[in-house]
Amino acid sequence: MKGGMKRKRSQPDETMDIVWQTPANPPHRQDYIFRDGVRYVRPYYFEFISHAKNRWAGKTIVDLFTDEFKGRPRDYYVSAVKTGRIQVDGQKVPISYVVQPSQKISHFLHRHEPPVMAMDIQILHTEPDVVTVYKPATTPVHPCGQYRKNTVVGILEAEHDLAPLFPIHRLDRLVSGLLIIARSASKADIFRQQIESGEVKKQYIARVTGVFPEDEQVADVNVNYNAREGRSTVERLVQVENGPTEKNSVKGKAACTKFTRVSTNGTESIVLCEPITGRTHQIRVHLQYLGHPIANDSLYLSESVPSRSLEGLGADRAAANSGLAPKVMHCEINESGSADEPAEDFNIDPMCTNCPDLPPKGYDVHEAALWLHCIRYSGPDWTYECPYPKWASLSFGGDKIVDYRGG
Repeated sequence: MKGGMKRKRSQPDETMDIVWQTPANPPHRQDYIFRDGVRYVRPYYFEFISHAKNRWAGKTIVDLFTDEFKGRPRDYYVSAVKTGRIQVDGQKVPISYVVQPSQKISHFLHRHEPPVMAMDIQILHTEPDVVTVYKPATTPVHPCGQYRKNTVVGILEAEHDLAPLFPIHRLDRLVSGLLIIARSASKADIFRQQIESGEVKKQYIARVTGVFPEDEQVADVNVNYNAREGRSTVERLVQVENGPTEKNSVKGKAACTKFTRVSTNGTESIVLCEPITGRTHQIRVHLQYLGHPIANDSLYLSESVPSRSLEGLGADRAAANSGLAPKVMHCEINESGSADEPAEDFNIDPMCTNCPDLPPKGYDVHEAALWLHCIRYSGPDWTYECPYPKWASLSFGGDKIVDYRGG
């Protein structure tokens, strides 16, 4: 086939020449594969390390993995233990081995990272101890869950040789915009102290449903994040018949966000969002609370979400929860998309539950960006800004979005 290579099928473990990576191994430019506007990571071998929790003690090694890590079938874990892909304290053990507290447990995997949109991470501003970037949507800030190399920190190290890096604030994976990164731990501590003391003003722009009120709106309601559900709820007041107003059972943490309408076209509105606190999904759930959720936010457009969105789920768990069969991406990958260029290839691991697909199971390779974007952070003697995204530059009722800085 022109420009292509047959995919390589690895041999069983006894004859495989495997180089296992750990978090100490930095990402490299050649680790990435680009296709159809999507950035993939070439699958690689990785050692996941954990230490046995007290509740794990007394279980066999196979029962432990079957009970705690449900993304793979029991037969896989039996084979992994037998072949040494799962080890205890650096040693192979029998499938009947009983785990003890605090033991080091290693799981050697053929790791497939979820894909992200293939957008460059634009460096906006550099100082000796600070760098600010335009974070693209769908790319997480730092290694978490299934993501390691396909992160802002990983890509900056691989493509710009920037390390170590210390992000001083968080942006959800689907959110784009300004990300401030310290070049040293001491500088990061200075930023974090200013944020915790309330000296930092944060501004975001969102595109929401409906005609947002012209006057400033303040959502001052507690937010509770449910990690299992992957979404936040607010504490509402309910009126008890013939009784006083009572709060519902959701406790949550104190949260406050100010909102100012920038423009509207009668169907949707562009809104300036100024979070006073920093709770998970705070802006998104506060906009839902006000009756104007982000216009493409599938997680908060409806009060009732039947099941957790796939955002943030591990690959195998996402596939299991969705019941959807993964799309097959064969191992002949052409970076440029041109038939005249050589195809990029990767080894198929005989034990891998994701091979021969390039992305892990259950992840959408064409995930959309959320219409929420960080535009500005301001401190006692500093201000960093980010350009507006295209979706916020649309013409609304004849008026284009203006650079609103507030008072």
